[in-house]
Amino acid sequence: MTAPETDLTVAVTGPTGTFGEGLVPLLQADDRIGRVVGTARRPFDPAARGWTKMTYRQGDVRDADALREAFAGADVVVHLAFLITGNASRDTTRAINVDGTLNAFRAAAAAGARRFVYASSLAAYGFHPDNPIGMTEEWPVRPASRLFYAQEKAELEQLLQAEAQAHPELDLYLLRPPVVLGPHTVGAKDLLPGPLAPLGRWLAEQSTRRLPVPVPVAVPALPLQVVHEDDVGQALLRCVVAAGPPGAYNIAGDGVLTVADVAREYGALPLPLPAGPAQLAARAVSRLPFLPPVAEWVEAASHPAIMDTTKAREQLGWTPRYSGLEALRATLRSG
Repeated sequence: MTAPETDLTVAVTGPTGTFGEGLVPLLQADDRIGRVVGTARRPFDPAARGWTKMTYRQGDVRDADALREAFAGADVVVHLAFLITGNASRDTTRAINVDGTLNAFRAAAAAGARRFVYASSLAAYGFHPDNPIGMTEEWPVRPASRLFYAQEKAELEQLLQAEAQAHPELDLYLLRPPVVLGPHTVGAKDLLPGPLAPLGRWLAEQSTRRLPVPVPVAVPALPLQVVHEDDVGQALLRCVVAAGPPGAYNIAGDGVLTVADVAREYGALPLPLPAGPAQLAARAVSRLPFLPPVAEWVEAASHPAIMDTTKAREQLGWTPRYSGLEALRATLRSG
């Protein structure tokens, strides 16, 4: 029987984002973790956050040399730096997301790290009509038709698998969460994707007014999986300490929500519409030429994207603390 690893040095890119806020406190509290290196473009003070194990190293994932220096001596590299939204150009986004991720993996290999943990996404499966409800990790990742974010996630998983074959000494762990919620969620009030985002923002505005009666809102009965940031952190930690074999793992909170559930928690009175017409409309819109980037998210509503999380529970020993509904409520309480 292999003795448990102790005094691990863990390097984390993007430690101050939503995923980092879920993971780093767990690294701080875990006796198996001796040292943490946090790499980010913008300076921050780890001690001010209570992260006394962490040393800050300034670095950009587009700078391969800076990553190699930051990862020196690391046993595990956790790559969390990724652009989802913002005003960056497609070229800049790709340079950070795709090239930057490959830089991080190669720097981890050069540093002699034993594990590389990457935060992928449910979106890597794409939103294809033949995707089953309850996808397992055996189902192939395939680029979405239009959604740039999902295309990058699928491409990156394929590229990382190729890199891992070239570096068998570096174990690759891939986590596939759905929408991540919690007190530190970036853009938490933009829970609903793409064309439904304005509805989510409007609901959030109404919820702050404490109206005497709920506002009726017609919403499509589209299914939605979410996961709490703390549960993502727990899954990342279990990869860091090799609680299970390398590979891909689906993670999500228990239960499947609908857009109507979201509206209800915001304080509205949902009037559910059939999901079928909404999905047909989303498929039609997603095929339109010259679709602006923000409208590409309509593809996420074109087909249900629901995962099975059995593998993470059985092989990684991961169990979510929060159901999907509890994660949503935790997010709204923090607003």
